[in-house]
Amino acid sequence: MTFESQKADSLNMYSNIFGYLRAPLVNRFESDEIDVVISGIAFDMAVTGRPGARFGPSGIRKASANLTWEKQRWPWKFDWRDYIKLADVGDIAYIPAKIDDMLEKLRAHATNVLNFGKIMLTLGGDHLVTLPLLRAYANKYGKIALIHFDSHTDTDDDGGFNHGTMFHHAWHEGLVDPAHSIQVGIRTWYNDQSHPYKVLDAGWCNEQKAEEIAAQIIKMVGDAPAYISLDIDVLDPAYAPGTGTPVPGGFTTDLLLKIIRNLVPLQLVGMDIVEVAPQYDSGEITSLAAAAMGLEFLCVLAEQKRRQAKS
Repeated sequence: MTFESQKADSLNMYSNIFGYLRAPLVNRFESDEIDVVISGIAFDMAVTGRPGARFGPSGIRKASANLTWEKQRWPWKFDWRDYIKLADVGDIAYIPAKIDDMLEKLRAHATNVLNFGKIMLTLGGDHLVTLPLLRAYANKYGKIALIHFDSHTDTDDDGGFNHGTMFHHAWHEGLVDPAHSIQVGIRTWYNDQSHPYKVLDAGWCNEQKAEEIAAQIIKMVGDAPAYISLDIDVLDPAYAPGTGTPVPGGFTTDLLLKIIRNLVPLQLVGMDIVEVAPQYDSGEITSLAAAAMGLEFLCVLAEQKRRQAKS
């Protein structure tokens, strides 16, 4: 006799929430079955503010169930699932309290996924997790064009590794190309005399339309392979209170969604969403915003594939 359980109903948003957007939670997949691999990294040992981002992956996955009922994600004119197949491989295992082990385990994991030719959507975790991801991406693509949404530049040089230093290290390790990289939403101090990246600060962005901001990003990146690193504190605390270092004066959720939506012309090769700390959240507002940003990224990838199929 064989027991077979009932299949999860996508219309029931409160049951069987395991993978992001209800993607199957797997530890293996066939190479030709999957387009995008979801990974979590429950890590927050590199924070300088409030801890708690280790709970980000589970919070984002749980909130993402609220986004699964639409057959077509508004305002797109197609069902993204017709073009993009997901697999959620769960959270990366590392030795607790050992930053070096996390850096190496995540780099090795990302290298393995990229060797299968997949696009990664990684759920953090504090922002240091981007560094091993960029190491893996640079090994595959060479220097990457970085699209960095944040309230901080994360280019501190204190000689160590924390969630405010990784883009200093990425620059000096030759992982990213500053000539094609851009930081968007910045509203904290940085030394603009020695700063290597172009900055679109939050004050300027909040006075522009999303299409103009996206146009500046596209102009800067050009045809280079582009990686999006999205710190949820790019959003104003009114829209994302659940984060370790909230900074007033940020983006609305609507503005950020529209910016991402307009990045279809770019060669996007990966994305991470970091610094979600659900215990500071209210009504899952931050986790839901993070989940929506990941979904918008998937819709952009789907639109790119849809256009390729029509050409």
